Amino acid sequence: MEATSKYRSYKKGVSSPTNTAMHYCYACRKIYNSHTSGETKTSCRGCCPFPCNVSNSTLEHEKSRENCCLVGPVKKIGTKLFKLDNSNKNGNLIGCSSSSSFPSVIGFPSSLPTRYNKRAVLCGVSYTKRKFRLKGTINDTSNMRDLLIKNFQFPNECIRVLTEEEQNTKLIPTKQNILESLRWLVKDCEAGDSLVFYFSGHGLQQPDLKEDEIDGLDETLCPVDFIKEGMIVDNDINSTLVWPLKKGVTLHAIVDACHSGTILDLLHVYNYQRGIWEDNKPPCREPIRKHTSGGLAICLSACDDSQVAVDSAVFGGKGMNGVLTYLFTKTIREYPGGITYKGLLGKMHDEIKKINRSRYCNNRILQRIFHRKYIAQDPLLSSSEKFDVSTTIFTL
Repeated sequence: MEATSKYRSYKKGVSSPTNTAMHYCYACRKIYNSHTSGETKTSCRGCCPFPCNVSNSTLEHEKSRENCCLVGPVKKIGTKLFKLDNSNKNGNLIGCSSSSSFPSVIGFPSSLPTRYNKRAVLCGVSYTKRKFRLKGTINDTSNMRDLLIKNFQFPNECIRVLTEEEQNTKLIPTKQNILESLRWLVKDCEAGDSLVFYFSGHGLQQPDLKEDEIDGLDETLCPVDFIKEGMIVDNDINSTLVWPLKKGVTLHAIVDACHSGTILDLLHVYNYQRGIWEDNKPPCREPIRKHTSGGLAICLSACDDSQVAVDSAVFGGKGMNGVLTYLFTKTIREYPGGITYKGLLGKMHDEIKKINRSRYCNNRILQRIFHRKYIAQDPLLSSSEKFDVSTTIFTL
């Protein structure tokens, strides 16, 4: 795909940090905090946008340190971590004891009088005590919660929200809590259930040790404690969320993070430019399970596996917003009668093009920094089964 080669420059200068170090610019040796310029608040959220040149063992930066974090959109971490330990160091996962029960945590009673067929897990990770903190994830999570309740009639008590602002320690988006919540989401699912997993935060990549990725890289999500406990790998997300889906159950994952195109490891990826489904089957010799137990899993990702996702204040209003989350919720609200999956993708692609044509993108400094692209991400659709995106209405 064109997008695959178009953003390779973001992978240059990728380092291999230790278990306790984050990615940073080879020249600057640091991650910068937020900046403000004109009407758009911005900050660097990973390595700086300038690629680094490799010459023998010496790495020289193309620009000076002072220019490293000139104003631009906020990037969620768009790099690869090679040495973080992703082994499951946590205890057993919790879940519903029965189809009508919920874990005994604040805001979730141990049992409900009736069984609801809609459940959701919403994760917004801000990394508040880190230099690579994000400012738009709380807004994103709140936006998604309102959309589920008002537009798709999700019961409030069936939506579990994990952010660092929660007082209950079980609802902090740590690796263990996120995995526990994913297990809760799909436990005892039945035909007719509609499940939603939403994540807003950093996404990374690491080498594919099982050799089941076409590009040789696993996609990962970063919980708040990922430097210590490790990332959540796409293989684990697939086995936790996708495998248990029974016939008649539908799961939608909406992931606003870098490198999130195939974060659920689903077998089919929709090529929007060509208008066809493409196979994402693992190339390994030994068969590896990637399918459901009869249900349907659909994922809407912020960008291709090779791209970075963006938070920005360009939309107006208060604070920062993830581009995918903002455009997704905005489009759904604009079409209360329903919109097809293809129409939804088309609207988001068109909105990104409009932003890139705006006066922010015409700024010469921004053009030099971001290769004439202010928002360089293409929302991606993947699924466990092929379906007609032109006629199928998006619903949760």
